Amino acid sequence: MRTGYGVETVRAAERELMAALPDGALMRRAAAGLAAACAGLLGRVYGARVVLLVGSGDNGGDALYAGARLARRGAGVTAVLLSPERTHEGGLAALRAASGRTVVAPGAVVEGTAEPLGALIARADLVVDGIVGIGGTGGLRPAAVELADAVREAGVPLVAVDLPSGVDAGTGEVTGAAVDAAATVTFGAYKPGLLVDPAREHAGAVRLIDIGLGPHLPPVPDVEALQHADVAALLPRPTAETDKYRRGVVGVVAGSARYPGAAVLAVAGALRSGAGAVRYVGPGGDAVIARFPETLVSEGPPQHAGRVQSWAIGPGLGDEPASRRAVEEVLAHDVPVLVDADGLRLMDVGTVRARTAPTLLTPHAGEASALLGVAREEVEAGRLAAVRDLAAHTGATVLLKGSTTLIAAPPGGSAAQASPVRVNATGTSRLATAGSGDVLTGLAGGLLATGLTARDAASVAAYVHGLAGRLAPDPPSATDVADALPRAWQDVLRAG
Repeated sequence: MRTGYGVETVRAAERELMAALPDGALMRRAAAGLAAACAGLLGRVYGARVVLLVGSGDNGGDALYAGARLARRGAGVTAVLLSPERTHEGGLAALRAASGRTVVAPGAVVEGTAEPLGALIARADLVVDGIVGIGGTGGLRPAAVELADAVREAGVPLVAVDLPSGVDAGTGEVTGAAVDAAATVTFGAYKPGLLVDPAREHAGAVRLIDIGLGPHLPPVPDVEALQHADVAALLPRPTAETDKYRRGVVGVVAGSARYPGAAVLAVAGALRSGAGAVRYVGPGGDAVIARFPETLVSEGPPQHAGRVQSWAIGPGLGDEPASRRAVEEVLAHDVPVLVDADGLRLMDVGTVRARTAPTLLTPHAGEASALLGVAREEVEAGRLAAVRDLAAHTGATVLLKGSTTLIAAPPGGSAAQASPVRVNATGTSRLATAGSGDVLTGLAGGLLATGLTARDAASVAAYVHGLAGRLAPDPPSATDVADALPRAWQDVLRAG
């Protein structure tokens, strides 16, 4: 499992560790890891041309010390100093002792030559971004923007030190210009901004360097990202004594005369969730039976469908009065309930907050913005804050769909307060196709029926759904994604 910690938590851990180490030892550890990562990207260090973009903080010091190591191995290293009067003195001395060169800010020429800075960047084999550290806020300053543009225009690969300059390490927000990295070398712990969009889009491939922070970090991170082994441990597995009812029965309320496909797709996801049976309620029964004859179909209402261990409601319901009544009925059941799509518009938030059984909401950014009463752009720009706010507002577990799918449990009670936001690592733009979310609804609802908590059901569903999107044929439809779920499930189990 990948775990991410906020800026102040990381800084506190660094202070504790530095107090137990010789002066400068922690920076040298970081620089050694950074230099090794750069060498790996270069392939051949001797004769390579490396440009360091150096700001005034410790990130600039990391870059300078790493540059000195590369220079001693025969690379031609030039440091561009954006704040020469505040450049890390020890790092700068180390680079110069290793025969590295310097230039002050954009527009100047390289020390000891007549070469313009733009030409130097264009000839580089690698650029290292040490402009701003994890405490930086807001976008890049104009001089840094000029450098970032020059790198982008030249097409030179860039390695970010700890995180790309211009992104918010703690929230994943990007409020102005930011560096686009091919790779990011981060130290000690992942930061939320390296896992959460839109900042994640700027980070490229992320490599974590162990500098010894582990014992000084708290046991509960701010965010976490499950991996194959974590998901495999959560997947429901029947035993010799298990029958279809012990595996769990999920009720699906989806579709309408106008959108019968939503019913079919939600049932497709539910049937591949590990639940023992699927009860479908709604007007799409004929379409569902034609595609999945194993489904238990009822025209409704939900309270007459038979016993279930969870409900999944919402996709394709439309605005009919019967749909609103169905949402009210389902939320009145004392079993876990997943609400998606039209169900999110039709539900009463007060009713959700008053429920004692778990509730899982699965909005996209537009639906989340309507529930929170804010602009969609605000949700998309600050996804981490939005998912936390929505969980607190509704008292439900929230799966916020999007380029980074996030899962947050509601606050209240020591266990919930200790739950970090989960970040799904398998998401792909291939899932941006009509009906894909309906498949996710059925899958997560079925996992609720198997006995998983709302948080775990949402996390496992998002993970397996994302893998299915990657495994489906290109270009995938929602039906292709549903059909790929068994392959994704087996892929997880093999790795776990």
